[in-house]
Amino acid sequence: MSSPARALIFDCDGTLADTMPAHFRAWQNVLRPLNIPFPEERFYALGGVPTSKIAVILLTEAGLKDVDADALVHAKEQGFLEVMHSVQPVHKVVEIARAHRGTLPMAVASGSQGPIVRQTLDIIGVLDWFETIVAAEDTARHKPEPDVFLEAARRLKVPPEICTVYEDTDLGLEAARRAGMIGVDIRKL
Repeated sequence: MSSPARALIFDCDGTLADTMPAHFRAWQNVLRPLNIPFPEERFYALGGVPTSKIAVILLTEAGLKDVDADALVHAKEQGFLEVMHSVQPVHKVVEIARAHRGTLPMAVASGSQGPIVRQTLDIIGVLDWFETIVAAEDTARHKPEPDVFLEAARRLKVPPEICTVYEDTDLGLEAARRAGMIGVDIRKL
């Protein structure tokens, strides 16, 4: 049995902030001119996968070797920035963070790029609640690998087994399990 949680790690997109509809719109806008289909169901199934990896997957499947994946990522992120003002907090999760603010070590561990994560957290008014933020560029491997959560625990200076992770995707929950942490599926709260 795991030790009781003494540190909290939160995913950002879909967990603390309801960003997924805005991310989906941004993807649709950049993929439409390339005639690359990206159904909503598949988009949500890839929740937690970094934008750079999604771009490579989609371009490879479409056979578009002449399209620069980095340029596609940049265009998608720019598109998201244009609509991110509409992002709202996921109140039930933000209330959990609020209840433990200042009493437990807390981190954000996300598959998104750091600047976007910070802007998102700032928009929903919680940026200064967390001791550290671990983003896609901070680890070589991504969810469902445990690296992002293990790095958050390392930065918080706590052992993984005392961490509780709040997640909204199966990939993220698998990453928490692989990290030896307690995973809370916010879809069931």
